[in-house]
Amino acid sequence: MEAWWRLLWLALSSSALLLSPAASQQQRGCRRQCGNITVPYPFGIGAGCHRATAGGGGLGFGLECDDARSPARLTVAGYGHEVAAISMATAEATVLLDASRACYGDGRVVTLLRERPMALNGSAFLFSSMKSKFVTVGCPELGYFVDGGGSYVTGCVSVCRPSSATAPPLPGSCRGHDGCCQNNIPLGLDTYRPHLGSLSAGEVVEGTLMANTTGCSYAFMVDAMWFWLAGPSFNRTGDFAVPVVLDWAIRDAPTCAAARRDTAAYACRSAQSVCLDSSNGPGYICNCTDGYQGNPYKIDGCTDVNECELRDEFPCYGVCVNTAGSFTCTCPKGSSGNATIPDGCRPDDKFTLALKAVTGVSVGVFLLLVCGFSSHLWVQKRRLLRAKRRFFEQHGGVLLQQQLGSLASSGVTFNIFSEEEMAKATDGFAEARVLGRGGQGVVYKGVLADGSTVAVKKSRVVEKPQQVTEFAREMLILSQINHRHVVKLLGCCLEVEAPILVYEFVSNGSLHGHIHHHTELSSSSSSLPADARLRIAAEAAEALAYIQSSASPAILHRDVKSANILLDGEFNAKVSDFGASRLAPADGAAVATLVQGTLGYLDPEYLLTCQLTAKSDVYSFAVVVLELLTGRKAFATEDNEEGEDGSLAFVFLAAVQEGRHREIMDARVREEVAVEVLDEAAELVRQCLSMTSDQRPTMKEVASKLQTLRKRACSCSGDGTNAGTNGNGVYH
Repeated sequence: MEAWWRLLWLALSSSALLLSPAASQQQRGCRRQCGNITVPYPFGIGAGCHRATAGGGGLGFGLECDDARSPARLTVAGYGHEVAAISMATAEATVLLDASRACYGDGRVVTLLRERPMALNGSAFLFSSMKSKFVTVGCPELGYFVDGGGSYVTGCVSVCRPSSATAPPLPGSCRGHDGCCQNNIPLGLDTYRPHLGSLSAGEVVEGTLMANTTGCSYAFMVDAMWFWLAGPSFNRTGDFAVPVVLDWAIRDAPTCAAARRDTAAYACRSAQSVCLDSSNGPGYICNCTDGYQGNPYKIDGCTDVNECELRDEFPCYGVCVNTAGSFTCTCPKGSSGNATIPDGCRPDDKFTLALKAVTGVSVGVFLLLVCGFSSHLWVQKRRLLRAKRRFFEQHGGVLLQQQLGSLASSGVTFNIFSEEEMAKATDGFAEARVLGRGGQGVVYKGVLADGSTVAVKKSRVVEKPQQVTEFAREMLILSQINHRHVVKLLGCCLEVEAPILVYEFVSNGSLHGHIHHHTELSSSSSSLPADARLRIAAEAAEALAYIQSSASPAILHRDVKSANILLDGEFNAKVSDFGASRLAPADGAAVATLVQGTLGYLDPEYLLTCQLTAKSDVYSFAVVVLELLTGRKAFATEDNEEGEDGSLAFVFLAAVQEGRHREIMDARVREEVAVEVLDEAAELVRQCLSMTSDQRPTMKEVASKLQTLRKRACSCSGDGTNAGTNGNGVYH
């Protein structure tokens, strides 16, 4: 009897040896966890626990777990690459790669060079071209890598572009100009050998690429999503490792068709599995068919999904019956309808014939009434739509749409909103949403559908319609003004009698409110410190100089006043409300137009001649500067504390003639600004308030002078700040 058992054991052992290693399953009791990482088959820890190739190998599927470390460390057997995660659903694995590092001394001489390659050749893995990128960090640095044969694959150059007023920071991150560059990697890559090389001053223009340098530079291949999420916070020094995404597949057959010819080595073992050709290199992967889940590489590894237990994913509000690979969802007995939606099942019809007749007549009468009412609404809607279309065409909407379409590729983000969108954004232009009122209209706080907060200006007066082409051209030009001290025009609504303009929202209100609201509540002077006032004046002048000198074509604001200068969260000035602006002729000539503006700010020459020039904005801006220096309103209708009313400009000019201009200055300004600076500021304002425009300076000259006065005022106060302000001149 014992001999018979030995013969039976020998026969079974011989049969097992004849089976392909790929066809056999992993041994029972194989370890499936290393630390917090789950190891699914075809991967495995130890002999017999992972899929082997037809040649008896299995590089890439065999793993090793080092329990001596805390936590335990999982690596690819034969390669030593540390594994951080394995995904069965996407056929991906994440491994850790040590970043290559090069450090430099004086003269960009290399003092340390550590280049960390990674080889995957002969394994089931290839570098993922979809989810991994090659990155170089450092300034200036050339990073690239080669394949196993030493041939160049890809690389990039990283430079630290200097930032200044004439060279503002460029948009985007890791684009090569911010000390970081990146590049895609090709398909089918199994070897990564990085190289780092600094760009010396003798090879490049030192002021271009050598303006900023770093002591050390790095190159590495990395999980693109991980690197993107790290974003600006990615700041590593010394030696560090980054995650890299690898694509794995069964590589012993080039395609599914070829793999099915060898049934013994075919890896898709579950009856409910499907084979898919690998998207990266030769090979294939296995998935469970729809309605099944589990491990397709194991016999009976794909099991039926009980959809009836997963109501969130497979909703059923009736009778749910699970079937092999699917499920049925029907209404309960005595009802019918769609059981996959809430209240989709309705009781079966039990109406009598008489009840049906009464119901039918009632429904017929109701439908006639509905049809009549609907016809009336349709006529009214048609009239409303025709009116909207007439206004839209009258304001140049069709032409503006055409121009925006031709400029779509250039990054213009100007939007044409509907009247419904504007009403929804402002809660029907609710009174609670009002930010401010002016002679030309009301400004509301609005929230667009994407959640962004904007300022919506609704005009209350209708000007004589401009030429269609002129209005569309002005809207397009205004939308392209991109200056840090100019409120951005985001879009407009042309379906109404007077166009509605949509601007970016500026959180701290108007300069007028900060100068005058405080003094109205108390007898003390404005809480704006002197250095903040000079900074705000210089920033506003810079913005006006930009639109007059640098914009193409130049723009005349036409309504410069303290109420149209807004302050953001950092109390930086932003010039707003270009609703009354006009495009200046290319030759700088005057523009003939009806007089429009605000009392106290109007240029006398413009008032008399109706000829608008760039110097008209200079006059109006000088009144704003006077408001900042004196704390008084541009036009006082009642006796003020000093017993003077009327135009602030005329009061100031009279005070200058009598040599008492310092007396009308705000007390805080007199205390915090040196007398010489105050006198020069007064002289600048006097020139800007000249009765003839030829005697006034240009806005560019005004901006330059104010910047000089601001710097001198800061130097006179010691460290450039006053009590109650921070380094930016923002008051607490």
